[in-house]
Amino acid sequence: MKLFKKISINSPKEEMSFIEHLDVLRGHLFKSAIAIAIGAIIMAVYNTFIVTKILMGPTHPQFPTYGFLCRTSQFLGLGSKLCMTHINVKMQSTSVGGQFGVYFNIILIGGFILAFPYVFWQFWKFTKPALTTKELHNTRGVIFWVSLLFFIGVLFGYFIIAPYTINFFANFSLDEIIENRWTITSYFNTLVPIILGAGLAFQLPLVMYFLAKIGVVSASFLRKSRKYAIVIMLIVSGIITPPDMLSQIICTIPLMILYEISVLLCVKVEKKKKEDDDKEWN
Repeated sequence: MKLFKKISINSPKEEMSFIEHLDVLRGHLFKSAIAIAIGAIIMAVYNTFIVTKILMGPTHPQFPTYGFLCRTSQFLGLGSKLCMTHINVKMQSTSVGGQFGVYFNIILIGGFILAFPYVFWQFWKFTKPALTTKELHNTRGVIFWVSLLFFIGVLFGYFIIAPYTINFFANFSLDEIIENRWTITSYFNTLVPIILGAGLAFQLPLVMYFLAKIGVVSASFLRKSRKYAIVIMLIVSGIITPPDMLSQIICTIPLMILYEISVLLCVKVEKKKKEDDDKEWN
């Protein structure tokens, strides 16, 4: 049964069987796995720096974000409102392989982050033959923009959301006799979803762009839904930040900017569609 098409340089489009399609997919997945493995090796080589300065960074008062926010707070005349100087965090490992498991996950996830542009490129190469010439033209530069937004999101999650989250839970206590003593596994499982989640959240403009391309969303729909979107953003920011308005605003502003960029991209898509329709009629 012939289900897919394969583009050859020297011949017209040839149909491709399902098994052949899976074989091509396996090749792309294998290359992606190799890239992630290389990234993991790099992470392993610099494991001391990765663990001490990066993974445990938000637990130290010297973390760059804390100093920046404190200086910003003083500059705006807010005193020490945004300062986070007391990070009450103590770590422990309660299982035999706990630290090794975290170490393995660190180098694996770190390897994926380093190899993300190449992994996405392999995914793009797999889907590219199924696209028309017009679709390929409309998606020019997609690898660059997806990778750029992903890394910006990862940095935002690490330097903004993670410090607030760690600081809040480190200093939250039901009673003064209860000591916060986390396991390294719990800390890692809290930090990583925040960082990767932010990287994925920053794909919002591109997602909306492609949804507008296929007619699922429109600029008018996003404008009408803006007030609901802002409420959702505030709720999400309220969950991941300490319970004060300034913290919520700091985390909500980038999400609102991404939303407005999504609206502008939808406007651009609709304008292009209108121009194409006018050319067809003329």
